[in-house]
Amino acid sequence: MTSKLDQLKQFTTVVADTGDVDAIARLKPVDATTNPSLLLKAAALPRYAELLHGAVVAGRGDLGLACDHFGVAVGQEILGVVPGRISTEVDARLSFDTQATLRRAERLIALYEQAGIGRERVLIKIASTWEGIRAAEQLEKAGIRCNLTLLFSFAQAQACADAGAFLISPFVGRIYDWYKKAEGRDYVGAEDPGVQSVTRIYNYYKANGYATVVMGASFRNLGQIEQLAGCDRLTISPELLQQLADDQGSLARKLAAGAAGEAKQTLNESQFRWALNEDAMATEKLAEGIRLFAGDQQKLEKLLAEHA
Repeated sequence: MTSKLDQLKQFTTVVADTGDVDAIARLKPVDATTNPSLLLKAAALPRYAELLHGAVVAGRGDLGLACDHFGVAVGQEILGVVPGRISTEVDARLSFDTQATLRRAERLIALYEQAGIGRERVLIKIASTWEGIRAAEQLEKAGIRCNLTLLFSFAQAQACADAGAFLISPFVGRIYDWYKKAEGRDYVGAEDPGVQSVTRIYNYYKANGYATVVMGASFRNLGQIEQLAGCDRLTISPELLQQLADDQGSLARKLAAGAAGEAKQTLNESQFRWALNEDAMATEKLAEGIRLFAGDQQKLEKLLAEHA
């Protein structure tokens, strides 16, 4: 019998949520995603010591530039072992500044292209704030594909699709965490709020003909992954990927185009902000996620400064 990982790959593109090249090479995903937290972990690995030093030299005293060089260097390593794309994130501290996000995204793409990596193999990760979505809209028109991350609400998903984003990353596990704490109970299977959120978005996109890719992210357990089998893509940690590889049980497809979805609704800025404001979970988790990624970005800058 084939493993659950092999079965999942039959109807979902599997993406590795890590900066660990060794784990990626072992588990053979199609794409890989990174973020400041994962890059911080990668920076502690002995195999990346030389890349860390190279980033410091290339940064010429600019820690933000050094971080970008390191992110691109790690991305290059990963692209050597995956056939698809790498997602590299814009500094989360720019999440509310459209123009600064555009400049940083363009710099990341330029660094990849200078390294001989075409933009067709890179996704720029941007937080799904109103400002970030507007930046993605412009980048997509310029041929720079985007991964809209830190997505917790249906309103964010609606706005991302209308902006023409290539891909969104709804955070299943963090939605689950919030409801588990707020309600004082656990959730399993299809009743998991994170699973329900991604299912709703997937059905809405397919029903309304959106091309934007839905990539579930931030998983806490195999049950969440199994309930979203059939989603366009799923980005999964090496630990959970290994559990799927070791599990010889059967895996059924849960999501497929053709299911009923809600009617299309385009949100203006005030409607978007109000809908997000009315969703306590999404408001709190978006703010928290930006703070956490910004904090890890600062830790990475400090680490690079110590290597200067």
